[in-house]
Amino acid sequence: MRRLDRWFVLLGLIVATGCLGFLSARHSWTWDWTRGARASLAPESVAVLGKLPGRVEVVGYLSPAGPLREQIAAVMERYTRAKPDLVLSFVDPDLDPAASRQLGIAGDGALLIRYHGREERVESPINERNLSNALERLARGGQRIVAFVTGDGERQADGRANADLGTFMRQVERRGIRAVPLNFSQTRGVPEHTDLVVLASPVAAVPAQSVTALVDYVRDGGNLLWLTEPANDDLGTGALADVLGVRVLPGVLVDGQGSTLNVNDPRLVVVGDYPFHAITRAFRETTLFPQVAALAQVSDHDWAVVPFLRSGERSWTAFGGIDNDKPSTVAFHPEAGELKGPLDFAFALNRLSPSPAKSEQRAVVIGDGDFLSNTYVGNGGNRALGERILDWLLGDDVLVDLPARGAPDRVISLSQDGLNAVTFGFLVFLPLVLLALGVGIAWRRRRR
Repeated sequence: MRRLDRWFVLLGLIVATGCLGFLSARHSWTWDWTRGARASLAPESVAVLGKLPGRVEVVGYLSPAGPLREQIAAVMERYTRAKPDLVLSFVDPDLDPAASRQLGIAGDGALLIRYHGREERVESPINERNLSNALERLARGGQRIVAFVTGDGERQADGRANADLGTFMRQVERRGIRAVPLNFSQTRGVPEHTDLVVLASPVAAVPAQSVTALVDYVRDGGNLLWLTEPANDDLGTGALADVLGVRVLPGVLVDGQGSTLNVNDPRLVVVGDYPFHAITRAFRETTLFPQVAALAQVSDHDWAVVPFLRSGERSWTAFGGIDNDKPSTVAFHPEAGELKGPLDFAFALNRLSPSPAKSEQRAVVIGDGDFLSNTYVGNGGNRALGERILDWLLGDDVLVDLPARGAPDRVISLSQDGLNAVTFGFLVFLPLVLLALGVGIAWRRRRR
């Protein structure tokens, strides 16, 4: 009887092993234990895939010779794991040279992504960043045209000067946004098929013709991003401010809160806490704004106005000059009319669109344009915030929700006690231990 029980146990083990082998051949389970899930897709890539319901085709026009096919298949395996209906296939370009020439394929080939009749080409190198950017452009539904007003000293979208926006715009162009110049002295009004107009910190008086064109554009339902600066309320843009229902307050916004983050110039406004809005939802990065103008909203307007950038409790609008050698000595003078914070310096506006072709009209007014300039766009979350602003203005709310890019362990956070412990351990304790071991070994050898 006992021998029969043993045979039953052995048979059960064989059946269980066979069942496990059968299931493992048809189902797979994957666990990523790497730091920050480095072996899996980043959260932003997963979020983009979630905005592409249905089948997505990825076609690699690559020669079978060489390692490129295997490398791309390894990268795409992460995407297919998150989206099973994403299909990868390869075509040998040598077998169809006419199609290859039509697609402009040469050298190492190309990777094309097709979705609902649209197609995007992935830039080289083929990595997660470029793949997700191409998928994001498909999620947008096509390229978006952003027109930058020029001719009055505005920040240039393709400029390389410190004050220009070239670095930022080169980043967002990969995400399906195309920047074009708009000079009202050469054209009448805003061209059709323009998704957004940007007025970026003019330094000269804006001609009445340009202001009228911008006002007409807003009244007709166009979306607008207006970056203004301190003392820019006298550049002839009053009519534009009236149609938006905002006012630029006099003075420069200064904030002593930055001293806690080793920012000694109070004109550099540091923001780490944001009023609730779709632009700042789940946004926790610190942003830096130099030379800010505070804003105020005018009542009795049909715009829904929501502030999404606000200075701290220790801020105020400073009048007069500030000593560049000792900016931290600036003081609050309420008797001169200076206003105490917290003060808003960015508004998001929306209303029912006057245009029958759109359901909603959106505008953003920010009292600073330096935060997206070539000099400051790399500070903290400045670039990520700029991308969120453009996404919201272009109506891509689903893309505003994308988490911020970046590795999770770029910064080592240590308290002062932890830093003291590391310093004492490596500079004092460890050398003493090694010295004691050396003395002990020498003493034992002498006793022998």
